[in-house]
Amino acid sequence: MRRRLSIIAAGLGLILLTAGPAGAAGSPSPSPPAGGGIIAEPGVFRAWDARQPPTAVTYDEHLVPTGATAIALAVRGKRTVIGLIVQGLVPNHQYGAHVHQTACGATGATAGPHYQNVPDPVQPSVDPAYANARNEVWLDFTTDASGTGAAFAVVEWDFRAGGAHAIVLHEHHTDSSPGAAGTAGSRAACLTVPLS
Repeated sequence: MRRRLSIIAAGLGLILLTAGPAGAAGSPSPSPPAGGGIIAEPGVFRAWDARQPPTAVTYDEHLVPTGATAIALAVRGKRTVIGLIVQGLVPNHQYGAHVHQTACGATGATAGPHYQNVPDPVQPSVDPAYANARNEVWLDFTTDASGTGAAFAVVEWDFRAGGAHAIVLHEHHTDSSPGAAGTAGSRAACLTVPLS
């Protein structure tokens, strides 16, 4: 299983590195972080502990058991590529996952709303004009029989400084219908990732 996860990680890493920060139309983006704009953040899910805040927090032990693992990979630039690899989750389950504005905390709500390139003036955002995979980062995935899953997204923009700090795993895939766009059920877990 470790070998399979390593192969998935290597494949996603190759996709991320070769995608690079290609040019895109639109307003100028902030500079990528030092180190070439490449981010890799691993985590082992566990319960929240305020004395030693974990990088990866589970809020639903059934959907994201303690000890499950995740790694987020990103290449930032005018075009941003983000990947997520998970292991140890519920087998054959459809999860939603999105980039959120704030770091993980004691509850799923701590991570705040989805990061949006163009913020919806109405919150919570359920308008498909704003809550969509072009304006947000959606990383929905379905786990295999061993509970391993992976997803990646490419967006034609970079994160604003200080605006994106976590990837939240949700109960089910993301809805795109009017009035429910961007929703994916309860917040099952959170991975703090310094995306901006």
